[in-house]
Amino acid sequence: MSELTKAAVNGRSSHWQLQGIVSQLREARADWRTRNGRVSGEHGGRELPSRAAMAEILEALSGALFPMRLGPVDLREESEDFYVGHTLDVALNALLAQARLELRYVAHQRGEDVSGLDQKALELIQGFATALPGIRLLLDTDVLAAYHGDPAARSVDEVLLCYPGILAVIHHRLAHYLYRAGLPLLARISSELAHSATGIDIHPGAQIGASFFIDHGTGVVIGETAIIGERVRIYQAVTLGAKRFPADEDGQLQKGHARHPIVEDDVVIYAGATILGRITIGQGSTIGGNVWLTRSVPAGCNLTQANLLQAQSDDGCQQKGRE
Repeated sequence: MSELTKAAVNGRSSHWQLQGIVSQLREARADWRTRNGRVSGEHGGRELPSRAAMAEILEALSGALFPMRLGPVDLREESEDFYVGHTLDVALNALLAQARLELRYVAHQRGEDVSGLDQKALELIQGFATALPGIRLLLDTDVLAAYHGDPAARSVDEVLLCYPGILAVIHHRLAHYLYRAGLPLLARISSELAHSATGIDIHPGAQIGASFFIDHGTGVVIGETAIIGERVRIYQAVTLGAKRFPADEDGQLQKGHARHPIVEDDVVIYAGATILGRITIGQGSTIGGNVWLTRSVPAGCNLTQANLLQAQSDDGCQQKGRE
């Protein structure tokens, strides 16, 4: 029995004048809904997707993707397929319910007809299910990149079980599919669950290639329109952010513009670097720690605070092999 239930059973809740508080909270909710033109959920039920439900779904999907490492402790290989099939059935049905909530919520907000949305949600989650084997193969490249990229890693199993960057990337790979499929709220919830757990903030819209490794990870921020190539490695406190936020004539921020960096293949970005705006970091470049960068750099660049200050070349970077 929970503490709240025990308190209610023992009558202690009478100390708090709950009837009046509940009434005032109801009035506050009603006022907010009226002022914001909100409509009640169907049959008075929940209107929005559930963060708690998505947390359970993502944990189940992670277990289905890596059953012998992220699945239940007593799982045996001979029952692996049964576990994966059962877990996916439960998780995908739960995800379908959340997808229906998001689609109906958006339709209500836009004043659109909700008929046909259940079928649309089913098709979206069927597509998601079909994509899971490919997502698993992509995640395998990320796990190997972490193992090969960190001399402290003793095994791929250690990487998968312990590294916060891998947890964040698992969530991102799943969330990115949902984002591109037209379920951005479910995608954002998925990303923010990983953000809360790891301190790594990856917007689900970011495009990230294979063999991606975030080492340590705390404080990493990757914006919505960032594009990251293959075999990219970044360290803690790196920001791939926007330089400015254009506003319309009414002063409202314009949304949807490409405003985050493009990071090409085989780039390494060390701790604390801040890279802002729609600039390009050329293939094979290395960006040193704590560099503040708002302009593109060519392929093969070795950019540090020192050579930025010394301006050893017109673009302030040393080409690899000529340092």
